Amino acid sequence: MQTKVVKIDPFQIDENEMKEAAELIRKGELVAFPTETVYGLGADALHPEASKKIYAAKGRPSDNPLIVHICKFEELVSIAKEVPAQAEKLADAFWPGPLTMIVWKNEKVPYETTGGMETVAIRMPKHPVALKLIEESGCLIAAPSANTSGKPSPTEASHVKLDLDGKIPMILDGGPVGIGIESTIIDLTEDTPMILRPGYITKEMLEEVLGEEVKIDPGIIASDSLTKPKAPGMKYKHYAPKADLVLVDGEAENVVKKINELVAEKQKNGLKVGVIATDETKDQYQADIVVSIGARADEDAIAQHLYKILREFDDWNVDAIYSESFATPRIGQAIMNRLLKAAGHQVLQV
Repeated sequence: MQTKVVKIDPFQIDENEMKEAAELIRKGELVAFPTETVYGLGADALHPEASKKIYAAKGRPSDNPLIVHICKFEELVSIAKEVPAQAEKLADAFWPGPLTMIVWKNEKVPYETTGGMETVAIRMPKHPVALKLIEESGCLIAAPSANTSGKPSPTEASHVKLDLDGKIPMILDGGPVGIGIESTIIDLTEDTPMILRPGYITKEMLEEVLGEEVKIDPGIIASDSLTKPKAPGMKYKHYAPKADLVLVDGEAENVVKKINELVAEKQKNGLKVGVIATDETKDQYQADIVVSIGARADEDAIAQHLYKILREFDDWNVDAIYSESFATPRIGQAIMNRLLKAAGHQVLQV
């Protein structure tokens, strides 16, 4: 299969190119497209065979549900068994935007889309290309991240091409994404709403809008791999570079000292070592490749650069990677969740 890459200006969308992409979706084919979080791999969410194609192209486990992308709230109503009052409050506050809500599904949504579950995950993306594709196709679009399962999520069209070239008919290249980590997932099927995946929309933001407590699934922030998360997809190793990644956590001075010791040990054995640092610490490391993820105070930059940096280490063929940890105040939990998954929960406390 030839994969066509179509450059598309999000602020001046070419109608003809969008029509071609929409037609592919209607035919049950796959199209990769930008959202504000990461690039998604889209297909008709209500077409069982189309959803199966997503799992096949990604090599994704079939019990890992797909998120259904919509462009108006009525589309949530059309596929939900019931619409919790919380869903309306959250949609008013955060949609379009990086929030996914889980509700009970009705019979319109095939089990191939929900990973065999009775619930469905739904979000309205905040990206003109994504919204236009949903609208133009007339379909609800199921879309996980457009990468090979387990690899770092794609934040640029070139990442999608690297992973899925020859496996899908079209990639819409709308340039680099804005946020860089996937949406927050909140489960509204329990008595108390629960975050199943942390993201840009935080617990505090959700509680303020809902006026009630929001729990966090303990499995998503555990620093070990024994506490199992509730969401099926979160139990798999994700976002991982080819090289072994270890996080080092503690006071800044101790972290730098420990990482330099570990680097020296690996280099003595002839290995090529990379370090993920910050603007404040990058000059203090003696590794083969040292990359700053941004200033520690700029959480948005850290989130935006994370997956791109993990992919770059693959290009540089490093044998081992050490990273500082990022317990930043607002979205640090989401960043650490992704890093813990990428590292297979390998954390050194110093």
